[in-house]
Amino acid sequence: QVQLVESGGGLVQAGGSLRLSCAASGSILYTMGWYRQAPGSQRDMVSTLTLDGTAKYADSVQGRFTISRDSAKNTVYLQMNSLKPEDTAVYYCNAVNIWYQNYWGQGTQVTVSS
Repeated sequence: QVQLVESGGGLVQAGGSLRLSCAASGSILYTMGWYRQAPGSQRDMVSTLTLDGTAKYADSVQGRFTISRDSAKNTVYLQMNSLKPEDTAVYYCNAVNIWYQNYWGQGTQVTVSS
């Protein structure tokens, strides 16, 4: 059973930065990443990173967010710079193992004030 523990959310002013962390345990994980869900909206992909280093970003965060991964610690990070009020959402860590089983963290709130 995979467990994902997120940290790093909070309240920040527009233009500020936050770094999210997600530590995983329990399985070899091929893809780790972040999704977000604003009130009344669907959960959307923010960024993902595979074991072989392939990164994907949503167009809305390209150039502002950077995903990275410490495979030895089974931890994925999301460095968020130049934050905007529209980045406000609950951010969820996601992981997919080598058998394509999908796991989610509990979510961490990111609030960007204008």
